[in-house]
Amino acid sequence: MSGESVLAWLARHAPELALIDHARSTATVAEAAEVLGVEPGRIAKTLAFRVGDVPMLLIARGDARLDNQKCKSKLGDRPRMLDAEATLELTGHAVGGVCPFGLATALPILADRSLLAYPTVFPAAGTRTSSVELEPERLAQLVGARWVDVCRLPQD
Repeated sequence: MSGESVLAWLARHAPELALIDHARSTATVAEAAEVLGVEPGRIAKTLAFRVGDVPMLLIARGDARLDNQKCKSKLGDRPRMLDAEATLELTGHAVGGVCPFGLATALPILADRSLLAYPTVFPAAGTRTSSVELEPERLAQLVGARWVDVCRLPQD
């Protein structure tokens, strides 16, 4: 179901984007980077969490980590990751294929500025084997994401 919702969403909102089905798992950042032959930072992971009572999604580069202090400062509270069941219920996507496309529930979406280091990134596309390639700015624009700085990079 999740893959179909993403395909339908992309057909309506971004028909120029080609779904890439790798026929191999891209469920983790490491797997996706290996399959795509790119550095882990170019994988645009989508994290599902709550800030207070508000569930939201954050799209961040694959090698970035949420910074609790930055989140508290920018979002007003510390993020609490959603479990796999809550993630599936809210997004319609199972962990490993979570993406900001074709969501089951309208959610606030944030995009971490760390994505802007790359000309293109690869978010998942609703399944554990699929993704799309697009520019970070286009990704944020398509899903109505608000740019934030809430992550830290490996070198930080």
